[in-house]
Amino acid sequence: MEQKEGDAVAMLELYYWLVKWRVQLLGRQWNFMDVGTLVVVLGLHFLALLAPFHFNGSAVWLAMALYVITGLGVTLSYHRNLSHKSFKLPKWLEYSFAYCGVLSLQGSPLEWVSTHRNHHQFTDTWNDAHSPIKGFWFSHIGWLFDYGSRFGSIEGRLNNVGDLKKQPYYIFLHYTYPFHSLALGVVLYTVGGLPFLVWGLGVRTILYLHVTFAINSICHKWGKQVWDTGDLSKNNWLFGLLAHGEGWHNNHHAFEYSARQGLEWWQVDLTWYVIRFLQAVGLATDVKLPTEIQKKRKALSNKISKEKLGTVKTNGKSKEY
Repeated sequence: MEQKEGDAVAMLELYYWLVKWRVQLLGRQWNFMDVGTLVVVLGLHFLALLAPFHFNGSAVWLAMALYVITGLGVTLSYHRNLSHKSFKLPKWLEYSFAYCGVLSLQGSPLEWVSTHRNHHQFTDTWNDAHSPIKGFWFSHIGWLFDYGSRFGSIEGRLNNVGDLKKQPYYIFLHYTYPFHSLALGVVLYTVGGLPFLVWGLGVRTILYLHVTFAINSICHKWGKQVWDTGDLSKNNWLFGLLAHGEGWHNNHHAFEYSARQGLEWWQVDLTWYVIRFLQAVGLATDVKLPTEIQKKRKALSNKISKEKLGTVKTNGKSKEY
């Protein structure tokens, strides 16, 4: 027992040192986490660039399968289940989906959920971890290399995921998360050589990273708003398709708790279809959805109608009440 506690303390001290290490670069201070993240992301991009030289059908199909599986790990687990508690799953299934999210290389469950909850608390303000008001590049990917903008300090990190930190499984995934993708890379190379590694790890990971990042950048700039959310979130059909339903972003910001984000029948939402299936077989419970009354209250058209009704003609002039 004492040996395990000593190992945990040593790991925590190492983590503190890594975060506090600083280097001046591009006009600001970068810590070890910033530099490490940049190296990994650049490495994955370079690996993906090898795709034309290692093309084969099996590798492409593998990449597509992993794109769906690891993508659902992010959308179904990290986002709708862990961040917003939109539904409940048996622990074995909850943990399985979370592990798929780990293999997306978008961070541990603790870090991803912490950043996302911060986003909803401070949406489109200077305190938003990937605020679009800081520029398109920053909201898309620049925030990833700025640990300070996400957490402020080592003391301020992960202070909004106390529910997850109580579970040893998520603590384990937090401290070991990059090693799982390394292990996957070894398996892919062993089974299918460079084609499997390039497509199954490089192309698949980079494509889904940018699709996810586009929700933070593109879906806060281009698309359609149908709900009165008081922010810049937009519905974007393209990323509704590419991101397993996450592109219906204005819907999501209107009803954060909703397990379904494609609220219209024609709004494709793969994540919701999986949740609905799990609900039908009794595995997903306490599934949360907005009521018709809640929708009417949030509808942007309803707000516009009220504003028009508040404007009356008096002596040929408009007067607002």
